[in-house]
Amino acid sequence: MTVNVVLVDDHRVIRQGVRALLDLEPWLAVVGEAGDGRSGVQMCHDLAPHVVIMDVKMTDISGVEATQQILASHQGVKIIALSAMADSHSASEMLRAGASGYVLKDSVFEDLVAAIRAVMDGHVYLSPRVQSVAV
Repeated sequence: MTVNVVLVDDHRVIRQGVRALLDLEPWLAVVGEAGDGRSGVQMCHDLAPHVVIMDVKMTDISGVEATQQILASHQGVKIIALSAMADSHSASEMLRAGASGYVLKDSVFEDLVAAIRAVMDGHVYLSPRVQSVAV
């Protein structure tokens, strides 16, 4: 099965880099990219992806709010936060909003792939540094 992915991050270079790496995985297909939370919510309504890679801090609406809006109408989608912040507040907020994973931007690419596999199998994935602080 091909897993359809939408990337939501307000930094183009992050989206381009993640897309380039995900495109190397034959079982993953990046079906859309959004540069802000509102566009990401709309894109998820239009494309119904399996997984959304979501930035936490964005300029319009936060990843927390976008996650809540997406899951309100698409409960089956899995959302993985991709963030530079390893603090307990950010991780806990995303998990409470319904995210299935939290990966730090300083992680190796294999961690993001492991997170996608884990959430698709129904598990929660947390980067090791986040495991100790997330409540």
